[in-house]
Amino acid sequence: MNEPTSQRGGKRPDERLEADIVIIGGGLGGTAAALAAARAGKSVILTEETDWIGGQLTSQAVPPDEHRWIETEGCTASFRELRERIRDYYRDSYPLTEQARANPILNPGSGWVSRLAHEPRVALAVLQAMLAPYVNSGRLRVLYHASPASAQVEGDEVRSVTVSVRGGSRRIELAGAYVLDATETGELLPLTGTEYRIGAESRAETGEPHAPEEALPDDVQAFTHVGAMEYVPGADFKPEKPPEMFGYWSRLVPPFSPYPLLSWFATDANDTTKKKEFTLLPNDQGVTSLWDYRRIIDPRHLAVPLYPGEQSLLNWAQNDYYLGSIMDVPDDVRRDRLYAARQLTLSVVYWLQTDAPRLDGGKGWPGLRLRGDIVGTEDGLAKSVYIRESRRIRALQTVTEADVSKELRGAEGIRRYEDSVGVGSYHLDLHHTTVTHRSFYIPSYPYEIPLGALIPVRTANLLPACKNIGVTQISNGCYRLHPTEWNVGEAAGLLAAYCLDVSRRPREVHGDAALRTGYQERLSAHGVQLHWSDQVAQEVVEAPK
Repeated sequence: MNEPTSQRGGKRPDERLEADIVIIGGGLGGTAAALAAARAGKSVILTEETDWIGGQLTSQAVPPDEHRWIETEGCTASFRELRERIRDYYRDSYPLTEQARANPILNPGSGWVSRLAHEPRVALAVLQAMLAPYVNSGRLRVLYHASPASAQVEGDEVRSVTVSVRGGSRRIELAGAYVLDATETGELLPLTGTEYRIGAESRAETGEPHAPEEALPDDVQAFTHVGAMEYVPGADFKPEKPPEMFGYWSRLVPPFSPYPLLSWFATDANDTTKKKEFTLLPNDQGVTSLWDYRRIIDPRHLAVPLYPGEQSLLNWAQNDYYLGSIMDVPDDVRRDRLYAARQLTLSVVYWLQTDAPRLDGGKGWPGLRLRGDIVGTEDGLAKSVYIRESRRIRALQTVTEADVSKELRGAEGIRRYEDSVGVGSYHLDLHHTTVTHRSFYIPSYPYEIPLGALIPVRTANLLPACKNIGVTQISNGCYRLHPTEWNVGEAAGLLAAYCLDVSRRPREVHGDAALRTGYQERLSAHGVQLHWSDQVAQEVVEAPK
């Protein structure tokens, strides 16, 4: 039996709040969980470390990575509502051309990473509007600038979580029948003593052909501090001096590349053993442009000029920070690595302004600058770093590479689960890891999300609601993307609400066919797709290799 954990630092909370469901972390999963639970009639407290909910879409400044069926299936109804409300926001508020306004699948930025590349502030406005009825009625309370500090645990039950507000100026104890961990790195798992995995599992443990021979807890995927850029041709925004660490980053040659990190050569997603050449702007020389990769507003959609220049988000291989993990390390190490990641992105921008080779033989684009107003900061870097890999619960069921890999499943196609709580699709996409520097982009089938992956092996009333579900490092490579994180959060929020209604624990719902069916019926009523259509299932098996 676990002993109750003490409040960190021994300081008593200044206030205690209670709700049916407490959700720690206001990213995409946490926001989806709060919306689902509030719509199901439960009182909810949601915390967020910054002043922006929405995580990947907003405070991390990452447009949605999605699959090719996203406009018709493969996500929940509420995620589709979010997407359509983003498009409607542009139609209702922006001076669009008639052609753009009439386009039913408008892509505001015409970015090629996403069918819906858009400005982070627009996603924030839409998410706030979706939550507004429940915030305004008092059913949902959102606490900003709040980080988990400690937890009270008795046996297998989490009694409360205490959050530190605005760097410790206040401490608030939050108590609820269910606690959801929607933090980007699974912060509640160590605080509550919930069993978890981190980094790379061993091949012997998971049976995955791409797993290392030995488990490597420190070998996590690179994270990225995204920057918001604007390009104004003819302008000169070069700063007087380079960023503090520019010398270091400009000289660094990664162990996985013959080229400097600050170069136009990066891993080719189609063959991760090779490097591919990129450049900044669209061109007629056949070199892939990174500017329209994550461009967030395409001026061709606007009937009148709005911005000095085009805007794009800097989330490339060049600013992936792969030199160390920020999880389960001392606080000073974490701070140093976060600072170095900021310096890396600032250094990439300076390199682009001054030294980056152009296709015409020149160097640099001095008309580039960071735009802090795009991401709500002073320096133009996102409020939070983009985390690709979290601590992951030891769950009743763990999804592995064999469950999603196209090569391993072969003619069996999509794996179907009787306990499915949603669907998704993406390649098994791993960015370079921090120890072995492995990188994969493995073809996969569309997948389902088993309920067993949302239930810890022991802790009774804590549920994962972000990237911290029962997956391996490798299967996390596809389960980590926007639509799936939203689906996981929504399923967790509705599971907690359902358990309150039927007075049963999640483990009981999973183990009882009647209870599980009742929960799945509630998911379906809320517009959660449980299985892929037969059409998609047949299409992916028959597709050429």
